[in-house]
Amino acid sequence: MSEAKQQQVSRRRLFAGAGAVGALAGAAALMPRIEPAAPQAEAAKPAPETGGGYQLTAHVKRYYQTAKV
Repeated sequence: MSEAKQQQVSRRRLFAGAGAVGALAGAAALMPRIEPAAPQAEAAKPAPETGGGYQLTAHVKRYYQTAKV
């Protein structure tokens, strides 16, 4: 009789778990979806007044020395 009682308990837990999973799935389907915020574009840096652009610095010269083939 002990084994029969264990099977009933297991069956009950199975059906209770299935019901809980179904309820959670239904609740999740009804929840509103949150759309991720669109990334904001960064403002472009203004052009330097004194030319700017490419500058031959010590760091750049060192890179050129290491990049020679």
